[in-house]
Amino acid sequence: MEIHIWRDLLDPYDLAVQELTAKFEHLRYEYKSRGLYCPIEQVTGRVKTISSILDKMQKKQLDITDLEERMEDIAGVRIICQFVEDIPKVVHMIRERRDMEIVLEKDYIEHMKESGYRSYHIIIRYEVQTMNGPKSIQAEIQIRTMGMNLWSTIEHSLQYKYKHNIPDHIREKLLKSADAIVLLDREMSAVRDEIMDAQNSMQHQANLISEILNNIQNLYRLANQREISKIQEEFYEVYRENDLEKLERFHRQLDIIAEGYRAQGIEFNSGEVT
Repeated sequence: MEIHIWRDLLDPYDLAVQELTAKFEHLRYEYKSRGLYCPIEQVTGRVKTISSILDKMQKKQLDITDLEERMEDIAGVRIICQFVEDIPKVVHMIRERRDMEIVLEKDYIEHMKESGYRSYHIIIRYEVQTMNGPKSIQAEIQIRTMGMNLWSTIEHSLQYKYKHNIPDHIREKLLKSADAIVLLDREMSAVRDEIMDAQNSMQHQANLISEILNNIQNLYRLANQREISKIQEEFYEVYRENDLEKLERFHRQLDIIAEGYRAQGIEFNSGEVT
């Protein structure tokens, strides 16, 4: 097959990966901007290389005319979660969407592969708009924890190195490491509440600092610089103490000051118009 035909074939898949990763990244943004915990930690995407497609075609004895219907993972999106408990939440998110149709679900977490591979796969149909009109394609969404992803990445590299004929002694070590990843995920789940509390506290503090600095910047246009410099010095003192309650109190007080100046500005402007 000529290279330009491959490009024509794969372009819609590249578009689908770009759109899907952008949509899941925006979900993360929505959660974070509302101060909510997001079960999606990271999103990546890829289109299979031509060599990978040819290898799989040969392995599965696929004809080029059957490629798009029978190869489900030409377009792939990977969603990484912190905890095993987050995976069903992400699955639910996808099931609730109206811009993609679920074709098949494969649960390799409850039903781990013999190799030790664990992940949750969802095959979807997704429509992209091309210069030749709409095109419905298949894409695979993989949902897994960071530990599962580490194991899978290593196993994939070994499969490539040994041409899918991994020596028995290495395969045995992979199985042992897969068991270790299961244990790691369980241990992470055991301290999940503490981890989430710490992360939420860090995010809350970061949001407070951002809002305080934004308020100070806005006040430069309304108040005298000496007063603003004093407020900024007070902020740095509170910040150095690393006390969240004091930071929240400073934030509330600064909000009152900022509202007062905004109110004065409105009255002043109204007087000018009169």
